[in-house]
Amino acid sequence: METTPFWDALPERVREALRRAGTPVVIRQGAFLTREHTRASQVFVLRTGAVKVWVDRDGESAILDVLGPGDLAGELEAVDGGVRHANVEALTRVEALVLPASRFRSVLDDHPGSAWAVAAVLAERLRDSNELRVAHFPDDPERRLASRLLRLVSRFGSPVKEERPDAVPAGADGTAGEVGGVQVRIPLTQQDLGRWAGMGRRKVAQILAADPVRGGLTVARSAIVVRSVDALHRLAGHDTD
Repeated sequence: METTPFWDALPERVREALRRAGTPVVIRQGAFLTREHTRASQVFVLRTGAVKVWVDRDGESAILDVLGPGDLAGELEAVDGGVRHANVEALTRVEALVLPASRFRSVLDDHPGSAWAVAAVLAERLRDSNELRVAHFPDDPERRLASRLLRLVSRFGSPVKEERPDAVPAGADGTAGEVGGVQVRIPLTQQDLGRWAGMGRRKVAQILAADPVRGGLTVARSAIVVRSVDALHRLAGHDTD
């Protein structure tokens, strides 16, 4: 299910209030916006780029989410005042609007209806967490992986056309000999996908090499190319009719 990013769900007057209350920042690739177990109370509204949300458990990392333009990071601590529950690390160069939690809450208080946009973010995170739990019982790694890939397509996908090696030469309209697809230009490895979907890299490779996605998806160092989104929907158990 596609959801509307936090920023897009806000009326323009609330966006302007956040712009006035916040500070634009640029975060380099690999830098941390937040660190797990700290008490810094800042909220980030992502404007460009991508971040991964992850936790460390006994030296092993687990990815909780990958966020992009319009998304919110640090909102949970802004709501309950607790310590950071996860690390938020820039996967790419990121531009964001940063606000102290108290100032963020003040903007919401001044525009009561905008609190529903935050509630929608929290509801989406809860729904996603519940979906992963269901996919673990009974264990359904294909469904978990497909749902993570579909989330990337929804948030970061852009149309791409690739030349088929066995295709006939392109005609005057430039369409013959090409196959459409979706490209996600985020540097996520098969190991990252496994850490997000709760499985090892080898299991990810096995799923990508088997039907129905075999040959329909490429995970490269700087991009993921999905040639058949319908195949991912089938793997996720969605009705594509």
